[in-house]
Amino acid sequence: MPMNSWTSWPLRESLSREGISGARVWAGRAVRVVVVAVLVWITLKGPGFSGWGRVAACAGMAVSILVFRGFFRTTLARRLWPSIGLFAVLEAAAFSFAFAGAPTPAIVLWCACAVVAMERLPLNAAVPCAAAALGAFAVMDHDNWIATTATTVGLALAGYVVRQDAEARGNAQRLLAQERAARKAEAESAALTERGRIAREIHDVLAHSLSAQLVHLEAARLLIQRSTDLESDRDQLLDRVVACRGMAREGLDGTREALSALRGEMIPVEDFLRRLAAAEGVQLEVEGEGRALPAEAGLAVRRVAQEALTNVRKHAPGARVSVRLEYAREDVGLEVRDFGGRRRPGELAGSGSGYGLLGMRERAELLGGTLDSGPDEEGFVVRLRVPA
Repeated sequence: MPMNSWTSWPLRESLSREGISGARVWAGRAVRVVVVAVLVWITLKGPGFSGWGRVAACAGMAVSILVFRGFFRTTLARRLWPSIGLFAVLEAAAFSFAFAGAPTPAIVLWCACAVVAMERLPLNAAVPCAAAALGAFAVMDHDNWIATTATTVGLALAGYVVRQDAEARGNAQRLLAQERAARKAEAESAALTERGRIAREIHDVLAHSLSAQLVHLEAARLLIQRSTDLESDRDQLLDRVVACRGMAREGLDGTREALSALRGEMIPVEDFLRRLAAAEGVQLEVEGEGRALPAEAGLAVRRVAQEALTNVRKHAPGARVSVRLEYAREDVGLEVRDFGGRRRPGELAGSGSGYGLLGMRERAELLGGTLDSGPDEEGFVVRLRVPA
């Protein structure tokens, strides 16, 4: 047995009532009350006490109960020498009962002290204390050495078994507390992750969109302020207002989608892409076996598809576009490619969808994925891969 097993105290959880049901606690109390009552009755009915002797016997039992209670408290506080001192007082009380002609409470006290010492003290102190108590019991009860020896050995083993049972209960309580702490930390981490997710959604959907609108509104303000003939600048002002309205509409739609995602009410990614492809007049191809995607991964696919198609409208209007969604074993891929369009500013070149491929790339990297974009032989391609 390792040295620290001899010198270490039992776990605090094993010495306390933590983890013990209320019914078991009250049952233990009832058993102790019955045992004390029987001992008092046997002692007072015995021939060794009468008159003031009975009063002294009752006082001795009351003091023994209080000392036992103090012994429980000092062992729970892991105070070795006070615990050994109280144990010595209990042994002295047992000898006093034995010499006063009350062997029954003396034997019960010795046996109880041995079992409790084995349960609550470090082994290097518990073994000598239990040996002293059981030795005193064996010396006083020497009528039948075989029965006395069997009882002594049985009590020593019972004390060790009680100690092991208490240690197992204490370990279970400690593991339960650790599990609860881990769950609490996991919940806090999940809450922080969700806050970060909400912050990214607010930033992606609102911050960029509103900043772009402010640019157009500021340009319109300056145009109005500096213009001497508003009628001649009417078309420019109208373009600015129309651009702001479009970005506001896109921002509102994006906000609704973000709220739906946070509530878990979003439609499947594949259905979303089919609607988007039908609205934009592009070709959609799906490869692999479809499945439900995690919220973050699904939202990233939606955002990249929207941004890529917006960029096509801005920079290559009229180009033929294909969208390919690929379900792989451990991730999902999205490819948006345009063919044959001229890379020139379109009607949305001065606006912004509010997201940006740079922001989408950051989103993909936060999820452990990648986003690549750039020209190829026939046009421009955007490729996304995220774990799913």
